[in-house]
Amino acid sequence: MSDEDDILNDMDGEVDQDSMADDWAAAMEEQVGQDGLATAELDELIDDSPTRRQGGDNPDLDVILDIPVQISMVVGATQINIRNLLQLNQGSVIELDRLAGEPLDVMVNNTLIAHGEVVVVNEKFGIRLTDVVSAAERIRKLG
Repeated sequence: MSDEDDILNDMDGEVDQDSMADDWAAAMEEQVGQDGLATAELDELIDDSPTRRQGGDNPDLDVILDIPVQISMVVGATQINIRNLLQLNQGSVIELDRLAGEPLDVMVNNTLIAHGEVVVVNEKFGIRLTDVVSAAERIRKLG
């Protein structure tokens, strides 16, 4: 086949696509013009939960109560260069930015929510909260 034949075949394809698009448009117009159309009722998509019926003032918190969050206690932090990091071995001491006896930071998903002190409960470490950060303070720190 020559290039001219290819061009002519491509042009025929464009004409076929244009006529097909016109056929679809005509079919859509026919459906819109019909008076006997019925709408489908999808009852399974209707939300009849009590919170929806009451206006939604009290959101259903049960939905989020089982979502796991990461909680961690931060003793302190510091910065060192890679050279010193590579020289660390067993017995090395890293100086932190906190004094001994200072409260630990209680973090939930990397957000400070409280301060606390270390305690021992049944031979395991625990933390006693000494100060809980208010919601307003947490929001202020985000901004």
